[in-house]
Parts: sequence; structure tokens; C-alpha cells
Amino acid sequence: MADTRAEGDRVAHPLFHAGGDGSQPISALQLHFAPIGLAAARRLNLLWHSRLPVLGHKVPDWVCYAAEGPDGLFYAVAVWSPPVARHLPQDGTCRELRRLAIAPDAPRNTASRMLGWMAREVNKSRPEVTRLISYQDRETHTGAIYRAAGWVPHSTPRGGPGWSSRRGRGVAARVRSKIRWEKALPPRTAANKGKPPRPTWRQLTLLAFWPD
Repeated sequence: MADTRAEGDRVAHPLFHAGGDGSQPISALQLHFAPIGLAAARRLNLLWHSRLPVLGHKVPDWVCYAAEGPDGLFYAVAVWSPPVARHLPQDGTCRELRRLAIAPDAPRNTASRMLGWMAREVNKSRPEVTRLISYQDRETHTGAIYRAAGWVPHSTPRGGPGWSSRRGRGVAARVRSKIRWEKALPPRTAANKGKPPRPTWRQLTLLAFWPD
């Protein structure tokens, strides 16, 4: 039953894949990226995230995206919010990647391609955002996906071994050593700032069938 439910969480609405050929993607170039509701993003993160599978539903001002293949399955999910660290800008100009979870059968380079797409999407849809940040767990990741997507290592959070960004967080949420990566977004022109991008029919379909 659990396996069936997990597989079901990966399936997008069939209408979204009317133009797909039904085959499993072998290249990240075959993936389509679009917004997705928080509830669906939490379920996908629970399936795939190796260190932080649980994500609370009270994420402030969340923005979620998913990667989908021509076979009608999701292969990656990402959740963004304002920065958790209070010393970072809280005025809407900075966004933190809270979760990035990739399916074990996702094509190679899925993570870096999704990072690149999301940076462009945030730059178009949220012109007030000028800075993206994300934290790399040095125990399980090398940072290669950030380098490939043009991010820059900024710092290692203070505290060393056992450092935790919030007082009282559980053991599962503690990361021994983290590096903060950042990506600066190019400024939008005055003419474009007042023109939010029109959602595509694919995006509208995802949001309609995968609400919060």
C-alpha cells in the first residue's frame, strides 16, 4: 500500500502530458519545469530527500517547482521561502532554497538544470528578488550542482560541528558542516518590472490538479 501511494504521488495529471511520448527521460533536457502546490511538493520531498524529508506546511511565502518527464512522472521538487537566518534580508529581495529533492531514477544533471531554470523563472516572475541562497551539506554533497548552475560559495555558517541554525531543532535537522551558496540575479528593466509573465497552460494545469 505504501509503495502504491508513493508511486501515485509522482504522477501528474494525464492532461499535462498530452504531448508526451510516455517514455522515461534519459536526459535532463527532456524534463519540463513548472510551479507546483506546497502539499504536492511536501509529499515529493518526503519521498526523495535523504537528510530532511519532513517539511512543515507553515512555510512562509513559499514558492514550489517540480520537474516532470514525458512519462508523466515527477523527477524533482524544490521549495523556496524567505531566508530562515534572521541576519539575512527579510525584505523580499532574497530567497532561500529550503529543499531540493531529486528522484533516484532522474536523468543525470537534473539538479543543475533545474537550478538554472528556477533562477531564470524567479528573475522573471519576482523582479524584486536579487539574491538566491542555498545551504550545502558537506557530509553528503560536493556542491557540484551549484557550480554547474553558476552559483558561488559564500561562507561556512558559524559554529562548526553540531551547528544548528535554529535553537531546539531536532537531531535530524542538524547539519554538521554547511556551505552557503549564492547566486545574484540580474536586475530587471523598468519596462519589464510591471509586466508579470503570463502562465503557460502547462503551469495552469499543474496548479489546478496539484493545489495546496
